[in-house]
Amino acid sequence: MTHWQRWISHPQTTWVRKATFQLHMWSGIGVGLYVLLVSVTGSIVVYRNELYTAATRDPIIVAQSGPQLSDDELKAAATRAYPGYTIIEVSRGQNPDQAVSISLNGRTGRKDRLFDPYTSKDLGASTPLGLRLVSKLLELHDDLFAGNTGRSINGIGALLLIVLASTGIVVWWPGIKAWRRSLIVHRNVGWRRFTWDLHSMIGFWTLGFIVLFGLSGAYLGNPQPFQDLADRIEPPTDANAGIRTVDQVIYWLAYLHFGRINGIGIPCSGPGLCDQTTKAIWAVFGLAPAAMFVTGAIMWWNRVLRPRWQAFVRPTLQMGVSHDGH
Repeated sequence: MTHWQRWISHPQTTWVRKATFQLHMWSGIGVGLYVLLVSVTGSIVVYRNELYTAATRDPIIVAQSGPQLSDDELKAAATRAYPGYTIIEVSRGQNPDQAVSISLNGRTGRKDRLFDPYTSKDLGASTPLGLRLVSKLLELHDDLFAGNTGRSINGIGALLLIVLASTGIVVWWPGIKAWRRSLIVHRNVGWRRFTWDLHSMIGFWTLGFIVLFGLSGAYLGNPQPFQDLADRIEPPTDANAGIRTVDQVIYWLAYLHFGRINGIGIPCSGPGLCDQTTKAIWAVFGLAPAAMFVTGAIMWWNRVLRPRWQAFVRPTLQMGVSHDGH
């Protein structure tokens, strides 16, 4: 039987499958926590617009208590409240009784505060806590709180996700006679087999989305290599300016990463059933890498750590029993 025939019928006996399994397992453990973080935050930020809307509060309206203070008077009050800070901007609402937003900059960073236009009382942060948390969540997902460096790291992490998906499909292949059984989770099996079935099933059915998230994430993290490759595949000329196929593919990648299918010509923008359905699909499939890490970590524990732990603990327990016997 040739190597290819063994791969088709009994892949577990081939060295390629064994080597790929080790690569898949250890690379998954190595980048697993990162994948978990990006997967969960990515599924949440699918609903970023809804989160922003929910976190945005109504304007604060104050009671009139005399003549309104001028901008200079409010600036002076803000400077007294925050010595060492410089006034950046004073913003008044359309309603004269609305709290005035004053932005300041100092050694510890920027502050945005609300002041009573009549008494100059500091009314608190102009940006609600919920809104700041949503912004931080987006920043964590986009660039890991590290600016352009973090975004580049995300691009590399996205490529590692593709490696995991590629090695995973090799490990998944059970042979020509058993592949259909690997598409579902079986009942009345032990929890170890159930975990394997669940890991395999999720990986197979979400493979396309995971590769899409990986490719688009790699582009958004490091766009220049993609642009360079596009120019090599289809060099820009005056004749194809603005109509290159490679540009359209990259354009689609960026839109599909966020589930904005209207960007690729499918009418699905604005609130409605299509928009909400697309977001739900992207949010659910976005959790697939997280589910793969959790189930993979459980299998890693059973296969690697648990036997070593038992081998370490058993002699210790036996020594304790022998001492008790004396």
